[in-house]
Formats: sequence, structure tokens, C-alpha cells
Amino acid sequence: MNRYLDISPEVREALAQGKPVVALESTIISHGMPYPQNVETALNVERIVRENGAVPATIAIIGGRLKAGLTPEEIEYFGKKGTAIAKASRRDLSVLCARGQDGATTVTTTMIIAHMAGIQFFATGGIGGVHRGAETTMDISADLEELGRTPVMVVCAGAKSILDLGLTLEYLETKGVPVIGFGTQELPAFYTRSSGFSVDYRIDTEQELAQAFRAQNELGLGSGMLVTNPIPEEYAMPLDVINAAIDRAIAECNEKGIHGKDTTPFLLARVAELTGGNSLASNIRLVYHNAALAARTAAIFASL
Repeated sequence: MNRYLDISPEVREALAQGKPVVALESTIISHGMPYPQNVETALNVERIVRENGAVPATIAIIGGRLKAGLTPEEIEYFGKKGTAIAKASRRDLSVLCARGQDGATTVTTTMIIAHMAGIQFFATGGIGGVHRGAETTMDISADLEELGRTPVMVVCAGAKSILDLGLTLEYLETKGVPVIGFGTQELPAFYTRSSGFSVDYRIDTEQELAQAFRAQNELGLGSGMLVTNPIPEEYAMPLDVINAAIDRAIAECNEKGIHGKDTTPFLLARVAELTGGNSLASNIRLVYHNAALAARTAAIFASL
């Protein structure tokens, strides 16, 4: 086992016994919403994973240690410290570990640490992707690279609609990552159920998801699998409303000269403001929805 990695006793026991485990990211706690709503949401996601037959493993970096499975006290710590904790991507891990610092795991680092621990399933909100204007800025999320190299199933509500979704799909194709729509042939766009872009495959049952992931592992392809799970209809936002908010937020982002890793947090926060908080409520509900699907699929996979 990696000497920087700590696996919680519950997660370690579950893995040793072949029980289903679902990884959860910690950026949503530190950067996704204010305290105490962030802690309440994180604990609810863990509860939902348990209710659907799996063991939750919230992933984070605390004091330079890679954590697979947090205690409620550690989740509270992350929630209170909030944005004072740095978002950690692949490039940050070595320095954070060497310095003994904290880090909130993104999709990329959650996948890395989950794979180190032997966890094969991960539920999140949405993945990063190719940013609009990337043909000149080269702003492409590390999430896409990680999906191409780390064999973890990532269950999400699609790519965030602040991105260039067409180019994001093209990039994933180049990396050999299968993009699956759960119950849909259309790529969901985070806050909305539709985007106008098609996924590679539509799969309608958790059983078939588990079987497809098992086949991918047995083939030794080495890449991840992206499962896109549309936000429940009752929590979806009208496409014209969310697109208008995104367009305005992007214009403001450009005016302020915000770029790099600060772009997504600014855009998501501004979209939440422009939609009167409705996008935050949608965000929470889609995370719950994805956690349930990941847990059910992991439970079936464990029984194959």
C-alpha cells in the first residue's frame, strides 16, 4: 500500500471482504456550498450510499495524508475550513504530501486516491471538460486525462454546462473513454437533462452497467468509464434560463480576467447567484441521485 495513504477501518474491512464501496469527493464540501449546508449534504450523500447497499468513502487530503474514508469529525473540519483548503489536482499531490498540508480532492484526485485504495466506483456531481475558447486558452480539465488512464467508474450528471460539451466528448473519445447515458442517448448537461449531444451508449439497468464495467476491467483497457445520469426531472432547470445565466457569468469572468483553476468556482457561484440559488438546489439533488446509482451498481458488481 502507498505509504501516504490512510484507509479508514470501515472501508478497509469492506474492501477486504469484497463489499461494494463508493468514493466521494471533498471539493463539494470545501468549495461547493457554504457551511453548514456543505457538511449536511456530505453526510446525506454518505447516508444515501449506505441505503443503496454500499460503503461510502469520502476522499480528501489531511495533513499530507491521502484519506480514503473520512470520519464525521473530519467532514466537519473540511466544512468549517471551506475555501481555505486548496483544491488539489494531480499536479498538487506531491507537494501537499511533502508539506503535510490539506487538499480538497477534485474528480481527478478522487479517482487517483480511490484507485490506490482499490475502490472502483465514484459518484460526483459533474466532471470538468474542455472550456469554451479552449482552442486559444488550452483550458482543458485534468478530469479528462484521468478518465483516460485510471480504471474507475465515474457516475455523474454529465459535464457542467459552462463547458464546450461537443469538444469534451471529442476529447473523451480520443482518450478511449466510453461515455454511457443511463436511461438516455443524450448527454445530460448537469443542471439540465439534455444538451443536444449524443453519448456512445445508452444503458437502462444497473446490471448491464456492472457487466460492462466488469468486461472493461477484464479486457485490461486501463481507462475509466463515464456514466452520465440525468438530473431528476423535478429538479432540472429550464435550458434557456440556465444558458442565459451561464452566458452572463462567462462574460463577467472574461471581463474580470479570471482564468485557470479559478474559472469554474467563479462561474458556478455566479450562476447560482443569477438563478436565485435554484442551481445550488439542483446541484445537491443530482449528487444524491448519482450516489444512489453508483451504490446500486457497485453492489451488483460485487455480486458478479
